[in-house]
Amino acid sequence: MFPIRSLDELHLQLRAGQTSCRAVVEYHLSRIEQSRALNAFIEIWADEALARADELDARLAAGNGHMGRLFGAVLSLKDNICYAGHGVTAGSRILSGFRSLYSATAVERLLAEDAILIGRTNCDEFGMGSSNENSAYGPVRNADDPERVSGGSSGGAAVSVQTDCCLMALGSDTGGSVRQPAGFCGVWGFKPTYGRISRHGLIAYGSSFDQIGILGRHPADLAVCLDVMSGPDAFDATALPAAAPAEAQPGPQKIAYFPEAIEHEGIDAGVRALTLDYLDQLRAQGHQVEPVHFDLLDYLIPTYYVLTTAEASSNLARYDGIRYGYRGPNAANLEETYLKSRSEGFGAEVKRRILLGTYVLSSGYYDAYYGKAQQARRLIRDRLLVLFNDYELIAMPVAPGVAWRFGEKSADPVAAYLSDIYTVLANLAGVPAIAQPIGRHPENGMAVGLQWMAAPGADNWLLKNLPGAF
Repeated sequence: MFPIRSLDELHLQLRAGQTSCRAVVEYHLSRIEQSRALNAFIEIWADEALARADELDARLAAGNGHMGRLFGAVLSLKDNICYAGHGVTAGSRILSGFRSLYSATAVERLLAEDAILIGRTNCDEFGMGSSNENSAYGPVRNADDPERVSGGSSGGAAVSVQTDCCLMALGSDTGGSVRQPAGFCGVWGFKPTYGRISRHGLIAYGSSFDQIGILGRHPADLAVCLDVMSGPDAFDATALPAAAPAEAQPGPQKIAYFPEAIEHEGIDAGVRALTLDYLDQLRAQGHQVEPVHFDLLDYLIPTYYVLTTAEASSNLARYDGIRYGYRGPNAANLEETYLKSRSEGFGAEVKRRILLGTYVLSSGYYDAYYGKAQQARRLIRDRLLVLFNDYELIAMPVAPGVAWRFGEKSADPVAAYLSDIYTVLANLAGVPAIAQPIGRHPENGMAVGLQWMAAPGADNWLLKNLPGAF
């Protein structure tokens, strides 16, 4: 009976009386207990999840209640997505003890379709990191090798799916924070088109980049979850109208890939070999796979980090020790309250990015850095969108290497930032992208992922037409 690997399988077993929502929740709770050493969860809502399961079981037994599209599906929430009456800290000491007064729009829509929320997952502080080593709660360990990182910032979300602690997980993706940990943990991770899912209730890092994303084991499950959460929202002016439904279209796809990415000197040889081999398999299946040159690859990381740190310095100004969250206990006046609360409450990586963002927005440097980065972003987006006139999909590695060992990149922040080189493009351009597990590294056995990008708004089409996924 367990594990149940897909939403369809779950619903078939529930309707046939082969399992119950309570049994499903109990199974996932047992998996959480078995994997506690990995530190994926910050808080577990066991009693609440069981009570919710009993309520759903009673409705199913009565036979006269609506069965939502996510009926009985157990999900975890990243610790930067608000859920009314529950703790939310974005992995930061500065929000210690804070409980949300409202639920994110995405959370409300999940609950309306009978999902069960089982707990909140660990993450890099305010989503700033690629390894989940920057959390106030300690690092999340990769279940494939506990001496290696889970990826970030949604590392806890990825491990919660990897270890079967839930069917799906909600994360957030600012520059790869869903796709990169999904790639490192061997699961699927999807970032929608910018605006497809409301950001209301998502604690902001970089507002023009942030998107709630989904991790799971099958793109069909992600498609249902996306459909449930997407659509306009009065609380988020950037939220898009509901997407048109898309159907699977059997047949060969036109696929582009960037040789500059796959042949880059910084990419691991095993990742390169697996990526090229998978593309060869797609050619053998009849897909048209062609190299297309993209000469802006080296500008992606600097553009991304100038813009996101600028937005972060603005967004995080609200955490001042006055209104909520951590307050420095030894402050003698207002200025010291600000200084001590922020210097003690924020971790090193967050402070680094606030300082960088404040610098690029400062008088005399704004045009040279922030203004130029905005121009570069527009150029990058325009160059990418032109390719979708000729190709339906663009393929790239998820990351230049596999999950690294703890501490391996801690002394060199730039090395960690470069691990995002292949994922930030989708956020700069606002296009949908998904990480697909394609195999294991030939030397260390760690998971390797391939990333797919599609045109803006083609979220449903992407999830239903991935070549070789079904």
